Amino acid sequence: MTDIAPTFFSLPLVWHNALVTLFTFVYVFSVPPLMDYLVTNHGLARDISRKITHICAGSAIVFLPLFREGDWSHYLNITVFAVWTLLLIQKGLFAAADDQAVKTMTRTGDKRELLKGTLYFVIVAMICGTLYYKTFAGVLAMAMLGWGDGLAPIIGTRLGKIKYKVLSDKSVEGSMAFLLGALLAGLFFVKLIVPGAFDPVKISIIAVAATIVEGISPKEVDNILIPAVVIGLATVL
Repeated sequence: MTDIAPTFFSLPLVWHNALVTLFTFVYVFSVPPLMDYLVTNHGLARDISRKITHICAGSAIVFLPLFREGDWSHYLNITVFAVWTLLLIQKGLFAAADDQAVKTMTRTGDKRELLKGTLYFVIVAMICGTLYYKTFAGVLAMAMLGWGDGLAPIIGTRLGKIKYKVLSDKSVEGSMAFLLGALLAGLFFVKLIVPGAFDPVKISIIAVAATIVEGISPKEVDNILIPAVVIGLATVL
């Protein structure tokens, strides 16, 4: 039987996990204001700010090792994503054109974009933080979705020369960026959060499969298809 890891300042478990949750809120909610500042004052492109936000949101799983099990409170890890689910619905329906989320999380400035891929992302994050909490499948899904799908359009739209199209326009350079980002993030976050499940060969196979899925997916829907395929393969391999 393994010992339960100590809590911060010997706090009761629920308060320890609540404190870690506060850390995640500070981290996640600091990103949109920073992106808004860069978009407004330094000309950062909307599509870049959107994907940097995407990567940062996926990287919120870096706080998972700080959560302690023993009661229900480790599920507080999804609280920040639950709050963002409500905010995205509200902003996607009613936000003004100069709203911070609209400026930093959409491609075109259309608030309704928030009700598509961005909303799907936070719903996936809640599923990974509950049904797949601290599992190989859940960690890998968030790592590959966050970093792979974050880097692919940044590289593809600016450096992509070799174009292809299945259901949407892609580039070989963007797909290679997805593969590299998904692979490295998968290796890093699995080693950090679930080291007992660390398997570089399996992670590499899943990264290749996720790259193929991203390459043939229509826009927006990839935020659902990529984690679905990653979780499925992580479960059966």
